[in-house]
Amino acid sequence: MRKVLPILLVLLVAPLGLATAAPGGRISVLCSPNPAWCDAIKAEFPKATGITLEYIRLSSGEAFARLRAEAANPSLDVWFGGTGDPHIEANEAGLTEFYRPQAWNDLRPELREAVAGKYVPLYAGILGWAINERLLREKGIPVPRSWRDLADPRYRGLVAYPNPNTSGTGYTMVATLVQLYGEEGAFDLLKRIHRNIAQYTRSGAAPGQLTARGELAIGITFIHDAVDQVLQGFPITYNAPSDGTGYEIGGLSLIKNTRNRANAIVFMDWAVSPEAQRLAAEQGQSYQIPSNSKTPTPRVAPRFQDFRVISYDFLKFGKASVREGLIRRWTREVEPLPK
Repeated sequence: MRKVLPILLVLLVAPLGLATAAPGGRISVLCSPNPAWCDAIKAEFPKATGITLEYIRLSSGEAFARLRAEAANPSLDVWFGGTGDPHIEANEAGLTEFYRPQAWNDLRPELREAVAGKYVPLYAGILGWAINERLLREKGIPVPRSWRDLADPRYRGLVAYPNPNTSGTGYTMVATLVQLYGEEGAFDLLKRIHRNIAQYTRSGAAPGQLTARGELAIGITFIHDAVDQVLQGFPITYNAPSDGTGYEIGGLSLIKNTRNRANAIVFMDWAVSPEAQRLAAEQGQSYQIPSNSKTPTPRVAPRFQDFRVISYDFLKFGKASVREGLIRRWTREVEPLPK
């Protein structure tokens, strides 16, 4: 399939209007998914369009901070991937603008409706855990089943969790617990889980990597990142808590006042095409559910029906007042606590 992919992408140019892009143009992408996926779009987009692509890789929280810092003079054109909550906040802050791609009607309606025109859905992924069962067996500790299990003192020093200041994955967990237990109940649980955290990571994929290497027993991460570790041959498993879990709708946003708006639009049309979305699994080591209903879902992608997934309120938890308030409270009340 990889050998014929460039040909398929060239054939896609005419119906999408991509042929109008000026050869030799350029685009700068703020890229938040797996670095291998970022490398794949860098390699394949120029073959399809003649436009050179460069990217900067930052986790969702760091990407949002970069956009805010550059609001008066943006150096980037498109934000590709990352959890949806900061995409919504960026839109409401006037840092990005919504562009309706030509394949809009092919995107899964449940994803379009959930984000209500704040950004373009790119994929969906379920929050869960990477689990090193061998390490747990050696310590005589059972596999956790619920969020509350993670507060059990038996897991002290065995859990990794991404910092919600830098990671969209980390914020998704905070917002998920608030939706499950209310804000006070969620923060009480987060404080108790904190005692068991060995490391707060900067990125959402890092906890799964630590678990895969046997450094820790449980990594809070999106399940598709754990799948990547399994497919690389690491002896771990994955699951989601039985009391319910959240999910992400990865975003695609046009950065406001970009100097390369025409090329950015070409990229956005291309990025949601089936030919481009197939790159996630085929070259990018990323196994989310693609947003375009015509894109084949990877066989190994975690499915919603296999887990107890909550009806995540993206619009509420993407509001600046809510998102920033929860992150500030976590930073003030949870992170400094002794372990």
